[in-house]
Amino acid sequence: MKLGIVGLPNVGKSTLFNAITNAGAESANYPFCTIEPNVGMVAVPDERLDKLSEMYRPKKTTPAVIEFVDIAGLVKGASNGAGLGNKFLENIRRTDAIVHVVRCFDDENIMHVVSDATKNVPVDPLGDIETIDLELIMADLEMANRRAEKAAKNAKSGNKQAAREAELFAALAQHLDAGRSARTFACSGDDEKLVAAADLLSLKPVIYAANMDEAGFADQDGNEYLRAVREKAAAEGAQVLPICAKLEQEIAELDGDERALFLEELGVEASGLDRLIRCSYTLLGLISFLTYGEDECRAWTIRDGTKAPQAAGKIHSDIERGFIRAETINFRDMIACGSVQAAKEKGLLRSEGKDYVVRDGDMIYFRFNV
Repeated sequence: MKLGIVGLPNVGKSTLFNAITNAGAESANYPFCTIEPNVGMVAVPDERLDKLSEMYRPKKTTPAVIEFVDIAGLVKGASNGAGLGNKFLENIRRTDAIVHVVRCFDDENIMHVVSDATKNVPVDPLGDIETIDLELIMADLEMANRRAEKAAKNAKSGNKQAAREAELFAALAQHLDAGRSARTFACSGDDEKLVAAADLLSLKPVIYAANMDEAGFADQDGNEYLRAVREKAAAEGAQVLPICAKLEQEIAELDGDERALFLEELGVEASGLDRLIRCSYTLLGLISFLTYGEDECRAWTIRDGTKAPQAAGKIHSDIERGFIRAETINFRDMIACGSVQAAKEKGLLRSEGKDYVVRDGDMIYFRFNV
């Protein structure tokens, strides 16, 4: 899974990226400090995997990972090449979802940049969101118009599918031209599949990371900026992650008990990274299944609803191709019994076929033959 961290210059993107990845990306109070995207790989915390590793003491323990990409700050006009526009948009295109960092605090010492990199303007979270959304929408509008024109030409030969595609993308272009994202374009069935395959930027799922100062984070109910972002997200089905990037930097420098104590003092149950990962899994409809043994214990990320053969394909295409069955028990059942063997004796270790839909926390041993 690859998440692109985006936002206007100076909203705290690189500070947040550094905190969650410890990658040391450059962070400064001027636009385009981030030019080439910084990339950081982060292990997904999973207590189930930790427990399996403790039980089996394998040669190797491999968690699921998320790739975070810190993408250059955007300014108004990026869809027409302003600032680092074209590079910015192409970097977004390669991600599975967008973490849109939105500034939700006032600080006269930190420039708030929208269209002119030399001018400091008042903080406006909804305006910031609209600025980036519009750039993505304008890039998508150009693509939708091209698709509609190409399909219309092909339809002249009597191709009914091309005619339908021309009609669909013309309607999409009209929707985008009104300043609305592809996420809010209503379609279903084959039309939905066509739109999904078009690789539209404004169709990507979004998490709004509402970046606050320490005072605002401590009093979230009183933060009007956060309230506005939440209302915006609720209207479009996006996720909101209240966060203080500055505090996350401090959390990232602590270990074990010190980190837990600091989080308790802040009154939050988990670090921003853990909460961001949970938001990401929910937003993208992802779950994890586990493989186990003395050689390796490993967590694998799949989409909710994935059947056993396709889950096996995450490990190796040969396992999917030669799939016979999946010997399965859910982690919770195994823990309740004390071991896989004890669960097997109670009849809880099941043999599932090709139509079995994998559940979150399933421990699976795949039988296959190629």
